[in-house]
Amino acid sequence: MLNDKEMKIALAQLNYHVNNFEANTTKILENIAKAKADGADLVVFSELAVCGYPPHDLLERREFVERCEIAIMQIVANSFGIAVIVGAPSVNPYEKGKMLFNSAYFIADGEIKHIAHKTLLPTYDIFDEYRYFEPNCEFNIVEYKGKRLAITICEDLWDDQPISNRFGKNQLYRTSPMENLSKLNPDIVINIAASPFSHDKVEERLSVFLGNVRRYGLPVVYVNQVGANTDLIFDGSSMVLSSDGELCEALKSFEEDYRVINTNNLKPDHFEKTSSIERIRQALVLGIRDYFAKMNFKTAVLGLSGGIDSALVLALAAEAIGAENVRVLMMPSRYSSDHSVNDAVEQAKRMGVKYDIVTIEEGFKAFESMLAPIFGDLPLNVAEENIQARIRGTLLMGVSNKFGNLLLNTTNKSEAAVGYGTLYGDMNGSMSILGDVYKTQVYELAKLINKDKEIIPVNVLTKAPSAELRPDQKDTDSLPDYDVLDDILFRYIERQDDEQAIAAAGYSPEVVRKVVRLVNMNEYKRFQFAPVLRVSSKAFGFGRKMPLVFRF
Repeated sequence: MLNDKEMKIALAQLNYHVNNFEANTTKILENIAKAKADGADLVVFSELAVCGYPPHDLLERREFVERCEIAIMQIVANSFGIAVIVGAPSVNPYEKGKMLFNSAYFIADGEIKHIAHKTLLPTYDIFDEYRYFEPNCEFNIVEYKGKRLAITICEDLWDDQPISNRFGKNQLYRTSPMENLSKLNPDIVINIAASPFSHDKVEERLSVFLGNVRRYGLPVVYVNQVGANTDLIFDGSSMVLSSDGELCEALKSFEEDYRVINTNNLKPDHFEKTSSIERIRQALVLGIRDYFAKMNFKTAVLGLSGGIDSALVLALAAEAIGAENVRVLMMPSRYSSDHSVNDAVEQAKRMGVKYDIVTIEEGFKAFESMLAPIFGDLPLNVAEENIQARIRGTLLMGVSNKFGNLLLNTTNKSEAAVGYGTLYGDMNGSMSILGDVYKTQVYELAKLINKDKEIIPVNVLTKAPSAELRPDQKDTDSLPDYDVLDDILFRYIERQDDEQAIAAAGYSPEVVRKVVRLVNMNEYKRFQFAPVLRVSSKAFGFGRKMPLVFRF
């Protein structure tokens, strides 16, 4: 039977900045003071909150770890009258093993009472924690004010997840932290996390926690960080589940939030669910906003072509940093249609963004003239198409350098996957906004943007996609219809199905073979691509490591 002694716990869901110890510590101390004022017994912060997540190879620097220790001592000095659980690296005191643990400090009344270490160190997808941390092998309960607390860190509650590849094995981990902790008769499970967002993970996360509740009959308090650090976006969505498996508290998604709960007064509540596409929109806006704020940039520039991708990026960027801080260039060529320019101008005017029209014809003719002695009478091909894209990329980088605007890339995941883009041209940019968003999702997002008001001209949503780099060009000249292409790509990239399995889903083996070949042979392009805002379970970048030189 669970201990019925009351405890008030404050959940502090905050947005941290990697290596910004002053800002992170200030936020933590402010929330400790707030929790004290609210009469909380305990305040809980997220995984590696002190230094921000993910710190990557900063963990290998002595001064970085020392600054973490200094921040912890500041928290200790402010812990009189309250207990604090906060994430930070801690030094491994033993001679063998990695130099650090990924730890949760339990601090109370001016002392570090206990340090719980993370047991399960993920090394899949974007995670590489075993590179830096030693796994925990000792399990202890923290007793505080009559409650027995099982303190866990993120992955420690995901021990029974199935392995992601298809080699016939059933489970990723050999050890179950909660199995060990449950033998010590805890009253409540506290899980601090830095769990990145992916649009298909929200329901899975809740399912994992409910599985733990059912298995061990214990309430779960989950505190996740929120905000974006480079390519990773954290949705927050912290929550409290009762021992009956009821969702009793759900903090906001994609925003900082704070909540005080009473362990003896956990009641089921009703929470509105948002659609997957709405969550992607919120994530992308947060990703853009934090990239600019944490890099201390104010303004952006992008090429607005009159196509759906750049139209969507403009809308998202304006929402994230303000339309007054976004500038666009329209760069028509001899192959550009009038309606493309008109659509781009219409959207720029509607949104109140500064725009310039710079034709690339003069520059293109200059390149044709310079290359004529080399190209001779060879027919026009992709070389001339790419020259146009690179002229545009150069113009955008010129504006970026002259005015200090960050260049936003507009390539979508479908294009990046099959190499339908020009290196040093339309693949330029400091951040790829749509690099993890398939073309079919781009259309869904655009319709969502237009739900209450036509921001993106309707003609942009209805016309056939085209790069407009040769006469009457259409994307479908080179690629299958996007409904077909995107499903094949999803099966190959996210699900990691092979060609035979994809064809068995009803697709032509020849089409599948072509798409898979395009994905494989364009790895070198993605290797040089801008950081991609991650919104799926398998984004290009840190989470998908493929050799550049391999036989396929």
